[in-house]
Amino acid sequence: MVYMEKFRLDGKTAVLTGASRGLGRVMALAMAEAGADVIITGRTEESLAKTAKDIRAHGGRKVDTVALDMSEPEACQAGFEHIRDTFGPVDILVNNVGNRLNADSIVDQSLTSWQKTIDTNLTSCFLGSKILGSAMIERGTGGRIISISSMNAFVSNRGIGDRAYETSKAAVLQFTKAAAADWAPHGVTVNAICPGLFMTDANREWNRTRPEVIEKLVSGIPMGRAGEPDEIGALAVFLASDASSYMTGAGVVFDGGYTLW
Repeated sequence: MVYMEKFRLDGKTAVLTGASRGLGRVMALAMAEAGADVIITGRTEESLAKTAKDIRAHGGRKVDTVALDMSEPEACQAGFEHIRDTFGPVDILVNNVGNRLNADSIVDQSLTSWQKTIDTNLTSCFLGSKILGSAMIERGTGGRIISISSMNAFVSNRGIGDRAYETSKAAVLQFTKAAAADWAPHGVTVNAICPGLFMTDANREWNRTRPEVIEKLVSGIPMGRAGEPDEIGALAVFLASDASSYMTGAGVVFDGGYTLW
């Protein structure tokens, strides 16, 4: 048995949302290095073009880009349908897009703000899974869906607002389990990654504007540090590959031990 060959993604096409920067960018680079052709979405053509160039240089794979705001459900649905109809068949979907959009307390958060976070983190995951997952089922050859939840599916961060983030990320994890149960007979595995604090550009900005939040988070991590984005790539490749063929409905906590205490 050649075990390492099970991690290869040659001949596969992977769609990664919100992949022009941050953890999505790293996962796209990793999948390209493992042999996959990739389609990445993001909000701006400029950032997409830069990441696509990096992926081509890093993995030498085919890269397509789709400029798309996943926080708008109608645009999100149209975007996924465009990807399905233009670039299919898709073998791997990574529902990566997500963010904590503000610092409003529950008392102060507006319905509009709440719904924006829910749509960004949860509705986009539902639509991507529904549209591209349905195509995987119809094709009859299986597939891989990976959704990015959060350690905040289990715990709430201290001293921070926009609790729609925790709510939506917990829902992403439960949606992962439900979809996994429904689609296991079709050979479509559905798993989630639940990252802790990683020093993405967004969290570096938090560290600049509200350093006390990052400091408090780091103080609660048994490993004593935040994660670096590059550390998530191999896990994404594992979940996308044949190496994880008997794994579905899992939520892999990847947080330096934060949720242990």
